Amino acid sequence: MSCIRFNTPAQRRAMQNHRPAMLTAEEAAALHPAPEVTESKLRRLRLLASDPNPKIREAVASSYNTPEDLFATLAKDPDAGVRGCVAKNEATPCDILRELADDRSETVRGWVAVNYFVPADVMEKLASDRSRTVRSLVKWKASLAEEGPAADAVALAGEAQPADESRPVPVA
Repeated sequence: MSCIRFNTPAQRRAMQNHRPAMLTAEEAAALHPAPEVTESKLRRLRLLASDPNPKIREAVASSYNTPEDLFATLAKDPDAGVRGCVAKNEATPCDILRELADDRSETVRGWVAVNYFVPADVMEKLASDRSRTVRSLVKWKASLAEEGPAADAVALAGEAQPADESRPVPVA
């Protein structure tokens, strides 16, 4: 018995006509709102931040709801994975990102470099980091910023072309 499935042209058209509509990020977020942050949730985060398992502490460091004082504590964690999660979290305050730019771990400094909200002075500092990898990440991020407007123009030009029936078209 073969695992290959053959659909007739009529079946393929029917599947294409009945495929689910693609949602924008905003529409998906409106359908699935995040639960309210409660005192109970903040107490749980505080409790879990001191768990002996570094993976649990990483989960706290990755949360957008982590309080600023916990970010400061977790930024000094002995485990580089926990500090890395603090560095890549977009909710991490800029002062803590500044501290992590001097971290002993190349990986943590790399995560600081690719954090979207890292201050410009930190990026300048990381551009001359002792690690070639960190310097490369800074250069890569800068190239993305340079490509931004040009890439947007190409995308807009592509939208003006007739829709190709072989690719899904997002529902606006």
